[in-house]
Amino acid sequence: MTGPGLLTALWLTPLVGAVLVVVLPTSARRAARPLALATSLVVLAVAVVLAVQFEPGGAAHQFVESRPWIPAFGATYTLGLDGVALVLVLLTAALMPLLLLAGWRDTDGPDEAAVGAGGRRGQAYPALLLATQGLALVAFTSLDVLLFYVAFEAMLIPLYFLIGGFGGTDSGGTDAGRTDRARAAVRFLLYNLLGGLVMLAAVITLYIYTDRAGLGPDGRGTFDYRLITDAVADGRLQLPTGVALLMFAGFTLAFAIKAPLWPFHTWLPGAAVAATPASAVLMMAVVDKVGTFAMLRYSLPLFPGAADTATPVMVTLAVISIIYGGLMAIAQTDLLRLIAYASISHFGFIVLGVFAATTQSAAGATLYMVNHGLATAALFLVAGFLVRRHRIREIGYYGGVQQVAPVLAGVFLVAGLATLSLPGLAPFISEFLVFVGTFEVYPVAAVLATATFVLAAVYILWTYQRVMGGPVATGLETTPDMTVRERVVLAPLVVALVVLGFYPQPALDVIDPAVAATVAHVEGAPR
Repeated sequence: MTGPGLLTALWLTPLVGAVLVVVLPTSARRAARPLALATSLVVLAVAVVLAVQFEPGGAAHQFVESRPWIPAFGATYTLGLDGVALVLVLLTAALMPLLLLAGWRDTDGPDEAAVGAGGRRGQAYPALLLATQGLALVAFTSLDVLLFYVAFEAMLIPLYFLIGGFGGTDSGGTDAGRTDRARAAVRFLLYNLLGGLVMLAAVITLYIYTDRAGLGPDGRGTFDYRLITDAVADGRLQLPTGVALLMFAGFTLAFAIKAPLWPFHTWLPGAAVAATPASAVLMMAVVDKVGTFAMLRYSLPLFPGAADTATPVMVTLAVISIIYGGLMAIAQTDLLRLIAYASISHFGFIVLGVFAATTQSAAGATLYMVNHGLATAALFLVAGFLVRRHRIREIGYYGGVQQVAPVLAGVFLVAGLATLSLPGLAPFISEFLVFVGTFEVYPVAAVLATATFVLAAVYILWTYQRVMGGPVATGLETTPDMTVRERVVLAPLVVALVVLGFYPQPALDVIDPAVAATVAHVEGAPR
């Protein structure tokens, strides 16, 4: 048994910071945003310390902390970090300061009192962002299935309020805007609660079988991820085929909704455009990654036989997501909704890499989680900055922006080229690894997945031409270029896209051992 350590500090810091931001007295409300930003920087510092001390060739799970939690059910407070979790922790920690800066003025405006509790909105908004970050960090580092489930579901609460309580980039204070936000928030909640309830049934069933096998330290059941996966690998835990398939479906359905994977994706576009850009990026770049991360962490190692049986279905759904998301992105007239559908296409590519289950494809999928987070953050934020200037999301309203706001247009172009996986920018190498690794085992699916290259080129370049190119549209003549704050937000994202595009090896050095161990476990487990 070990006591609190760096991993506890990692997730507890944002939650404590969220509480402190909320309880600030009226006289100190102006300190809410600086306090939230300072908290996020402390979290980033802890994440950097973890990265520096992490040994890629060391133990499978490092910085392990374990204490009793609910002894009667074999549940423990157990945290640990492998290479896959580490890169997602770094992504989560690095994005939060940028999102807080991006959303610095999101609660300002004449409709502030009409929409919420007056000045309290300026405290609630950054507090909810920090709370979501803290719960996501618990999910990435948990080594107890029940603890993961609690964090997985608890994330819904702050996100629900972020989507429903804080306006997006247009119609923020109108009745229509509030209705759209409420509808999107409820849809988001219902979809994810449904998946969570199905997963809970699977979690309980898993515990019953571990109890029958006497896997816990006291000869009873356990939720310890390491004990369960070891027992699956050496045959001490053998699940009936039908039961294993149902449990795999229960876990994976919840993860597919969170991801989101077609046909469970329909909540995302509405939620993305209803929320503020900072909230939408947190949702797509971090929270949705919990779903794809969990597929690799739980769906494959816990149920290798069932995963093997279900892989053709999952690969098919992934390919459909890739093509469907791209086609829907091309069809959009709403700039932010277009980016949301593009993300659905990219998530399909990540799921394809996970379930192809080769070392290359899984490493590519993990790296893609990070690179997609950076590219989507950059593209959605710069689009959000533009839309916020005019309170209109329709692509047809814009034109010639590059003539009046060249820096904004330039960043949009770089982020867009990263989204279409241009060589030299970060997503290219991850998409290439997924393609090569998938081609080894599912060549037809890999070839079909290459459609994403063509579709992405169409919706990104065509959108850039319509929004940024041509003559300046009426009403855009005085569009201001990016402010200093906006440049500070986007500069690190652009730098990261370029650096990881040319030199992804440090990230792969961390990812590869963890992915190789997972693939070996799945391949070696008895069927």
